[in-house]
Amino acid sequence: MATTAPATAEHPMDDDAHRLAELGYKQELRRKWSGFSNFAISFSIISILAGCFTTFGQAWNNGGPVAISWGWPLISLFILIIGFSMSELVSAFPTAGGIYWWASRMGKPVHGWFTGWLNLIGLIAVTASVDYGCATFLNLTLSALFEGWAGTLNQAFLLFVIILTLHGIINIFGHQIIDLLQNVSVWWHVAGAAAVVLILIFVPDNHQSMEFVFTEKFNNSGFAGGDNNGLAFWFYILPLGFLLTQYTITGFDACAHVSEETKGASLAAARGLWRSIFYSAIGGWILLLSFLFAATNVDAVNEAGGFSGAIFESALTPFFFKAVIIISTIGQFFCGMSCVTSMSRMTYAFSRDRAVPGWTLWSKVDRNGTPVNAIIGATVAGLILTLPALYKSSAGIPVAFYAVVSVAVIGLYLAFLIPIALRLRMGDRFVPGPWTLGSKYKVLGWISVIEIAVICVYFIMPIVPAGVPGNDEFSWSAVNYAPIAVGGVLLLVAVWWYASARKWFTGPRRTIDEADGPEVEQPVA
Repeated sequence: MATTAPATAEHPMDDDAHRLAELGYKQELRRKWSGFSNFAISFSIISILAGCFTTFGQAWNNGGPVAISWGWPLISLFILIIGFSMSELVSAFPTAGGIYWWASRMGKPVHGWFTGWLNLIGLIAVTASVDYGCATFLNLTLSALFEGWAGTLNQAFLLFVIILTLHGIINIFGHQIIDLLQNVSVWWHVAGAAAVVLILIFVPDNHQSMEFVFTEKFNNSGFAGGDNNGLAFWFYILPLGFLLTQYTITGFDACAHVSEETKGASLAAARGLWRSIFYSAIGGWILLLSFLFAATNVDAVNEAGGFSGAIFESALTPFFFKAVIIISTIGQFFCGMSCVTSMSRMTYAFSRDRAVPGWTLWSKVDRNGTPVNAIIGATVAGLILTLPALYKSSAGIPVAFYAVVSVAVIGLYLAFLIPIALRLRMGDRFVPGPWTLGSKYKVLGWISVIEIAVICVYFIMPIVPAGVPGNDEFSWSAVNYAPIAVGGVLLLVAVWWYASARKWFTGPRRTIDEADGPEVEQPVA
């Protein structure tokens, strides 16, 4: 494992390395990322060119235009509040372990244990879902460009494996340019999204009305007989449509996971986190509104299960249809690359503290400061999680994909909830970093906790009637396996904790000698 020499008169420890030493770690990862690069990775993972395109159908079928035009800004506001709460924490604790480390320090080892596993599950799932979404759009692109490409389910999965492998290779061998690629990704997302909006404004012959975009309601879920006014619509079906926003704007904890590689991390990572949410929320809303105004052929979109590609194919000329799909596919590729970076850093950090089986393997870094084994192991885990996508759902929509999306949302947001709740419990005993909420942490923290608890309940529920056990049309291929995946892993780690880990897992482990730098501890809640 690469190490950093102790600070000496000839090699003084800079402020970032000194703060990391106070938190108990040697500077092993290379600290060369700028504040903009830190912002860029979360902005790229949020990726409005990914989530807005791939999960559009979930909102279209569960609520229709109102789930998007009103649902997006509403849910974005709640997510921004969560981001503010987390920005305060990353400012105080700028470590690669991120939220797992925060929970361990503010609570007890058991808090860190479950937070770490939830975060790891979420990051693996978000990587898998982004790369599978990218493969789906690449599959569509190839079928549009080449007559011999059928665009089958098996071909989509093959492309998924190839894309996942490429992202692993880029992260392993592209250590010298990975931060540059993150910066390029930001500008691709900005320019690409702007290009798509302009195309959807000027190319179609007709557009939908303001009334359609802001008042129309759909219920294509199969629940409640298609009713779009009753209690079932407002309190079950419409909230399921909010998965579009909740999934798209996630993964912003990446700012924390790369904080050990960021210069001036106590401020840069905090600002990067909330700004990535804020700018994505604005850009995503504009992009989605352009989708809705261009959706003049409602029947075609409904027949495609709400797939966003049906909007572009029905509203645009073949040339511009292909242009939009290619822009999105490239953006999704950048997004997946960033996801692998974040996922591998979390795997490395959690293994560094001996919480992952085979931790000695996953916590190694090569001579370039890259956690190669963590990259390989985490990408393989993402591949395994997505295997159910090989089976076509009887429901006619990509239930397996939405299930992986739900796993990502539940895992990540539950992991966010634990340290935010612990921060609330600590109150004035918490020692903030240079970026702080002051007294506003209480109201923002409670809003965050309640919102996360509510959405996690919704996203373990069946997505279609065929996924409800006991239903006459029940099919295992239509089951939302998010509660099985998340619950199964949590059950295993809970059994592991009570049977063994509680006897030896003590949370974050120091990798630096006392002589290298003092450790300043937060009071235990």
